[in-house]
Amino acid sequence: MALIENFVRQDKERFKVHEAIEAHVCSFEAEGGRVLQIDTYGRGTRANPHKISQSVQLDRRSAQQLYEILKAEFGFK
Repeated sequence: MALIENFVRQDKERFKVHEAIEAHVCSFEAEGGRVLQIDTYGRGTRANPHKISQSVQLDRRSAQQLYEILKAEFGFK
């Protein structure tokens, strides 16, 4: 699990769309403010398909940064 502190733009030469999975989202109050947590789960073909694969957390600052990225990349208003 990781609390994202900052997003850094990195251009890549090769890209691949990954297999679709499900993610669960929750939020909670912690020291320093609200935290949004996104948990992803393993594919159905894995030995433990319902086990959390990765968790990332966003605080207010990193959520605002991601929001600005999403607006720029997808034209959200």
